[in-house]
Amino acid sequence: MKKTVFTGAGVAIVTPMNADSSINYPELGRIIEDQIAGGTDAIIICGTTGEASTMPDEEHLECIGYAVKKVAGRIPVVAGTGSNDTRHAIELSQKAAALGVDAILQVTPYYNKTSQAGLIRHFTAVADAVSVPVMLYNVPSRTGVNITPATCKQLSAHPNIVAVKEASGNISQVAEIHALCGDDLAIYSGCDDQIVPVLSLGGKGVVSVLSNVAPKDTHDMCQYWFEGDHAKSLALQMKYIDLCKALFCDVNPIPVKAAMNLLGYQAGSCRLPLIDLDQAHTEILKKSMEQCGLL
Repeated sequence: MKKTVFTGAGVAIVTPMNADSSINYPELGRIIEDQIAGGTDAIIICGTTGEASTMPDEEHLECIGYAVKKVAGRIPVVAGTGSNDTRHAIELSQKAAALGVDAILQVTPYYNKTSQAGLIRHFTAVADAVSVPVMLYNVPSRTGVNITPATCKQLSAHPNIVAVKEASGNISQVAEIHALCGDDLAIYSGCDDQIVPVLSLGGKGVVSVLSNVAPKDTHDMCQYWFEGDHAKSLALQMKYIDLCKALFCDVNPIPVKAAMNLLGYQAGSCRLPLIDLDQAHTEILKKSMEQCGLL
């Protein structure tokens, strides 16, 4: 049985920006501290929600290094270091590992895409090049590529490939992955509206956008499940189901940054080509947050 990177709710943390679009490191530090105080089980830095796709390598690694130092070993730090260029993914992953991350998150190659055989070669090459655990990231709505359960099975044989963030939204696929891989591949929900369903199918937790605004309840949703109090876990899933939808009323991380600003954080705007949430969607988001008692 492989070691699990974390159990529970890991936050896919936003990267707060200054007015000039530079990273607001003091505010990132504040958000990290508030996440840890709220019970978040892991920090996932420089993922989709963290706008890593707009970061040049130097800044990307600087952000990862800052998170590692700020967290200081209190909870795991998982760094997004994926690329659609295998050599680039290896280089970023090796440098992130040297900075002290606990694991790396590897998205499927996007735009150029590849076959299932290509995915196996790509992820294997990355996993061979590092000593830290690798979490696969399956998000076909963004990349145009799906990691099939059969491919997960083959990849799970690699000692460094320990987990998958499943954001396909396909619950049947989650079930099949667990049936094929068992304890050789930990499954984390990549969809906040499917946390409890994924846990019920053997999942170890969630890589969560919702955790940015509700860290304690997202952690508790998982913890109640693990403790066997499934009714309380389900109640929290239902409490936040509308907010989960509102947080994806526009392209992530546009809504969650708006939500963080509503909570009083200086999250700033997203970098172009992403733009601010429009007024109509902001009102929907605000209403959902009010209904959850966040505002």
